[in-house]
Amino acid sequence: MSETSAVPKSRRTLGTMLLLTALGAGLVLTSMGRTWAEGVAPGMGGGRVAVSATGSRLTALPTGMALVAMAAAVAVFAVRGRARVLVGGLTVLAGAGAVVGALVGWTDTAGLHAVAAGQLALSSGRAEEITRTAWPWVALAGGLLLAAAGALTVRFGAGWPAMGSRYEAPTRRATPGSGPADLWKALDRGEDPTG
Repeated sequence: MSETSAVPKSRRTLGTMLLLTALGAGLVLTSMGRTWAEGVAPGMGGGRVAVSATGSRLTALPTGMALVAMAAAVAVFAVRGRARVLVGGLTVLAGAGAVVGALVGWTDTAGLHAVAAGQLALSSGRAEEITRTAWPWVALAGGLLLAAAGALTVRFGAGWPAMGSRYEAPTRRATPGSGPADLWKALDRGEDPTG
């Protein structure tokens, strides 16, 4: 493969990684604010109270993992070489964590029981007739997209463009004989030692 055809491919895979990260994080973060579980709680005097819990009430893991993946996508531009492979690996783990968090939230009943107890002001309050929504599966899909973004980074990240040298910290090149005494001697001769 020629160098000229490698550049568009590297930009394409970089763009795909960014798109997967944005979509995955967007799905996870959007789903966390939606209702994941609903039920009813028997109240005083035979009444029934409807209860529901959002994803963020049931588990905080997917939110944290989506934020880690977004930070890693930004970090890709600041690092090179093996560091990018590490960033990609971190993103894969973040995606896997979001998937695990979504599964934990989908199976969690303790969070909905806690909501029921709070609404009834009874520590023994429990939710019954619990139903689940599709939002945990949306978070799970987002986690899979984040893991795919990380896998792309591991596979292709080394060839992606990096920030230009103008963004790097300036360094002074050492030249032979450029000690402090040599600089003073050059000034004495009328030379500009910085040039």
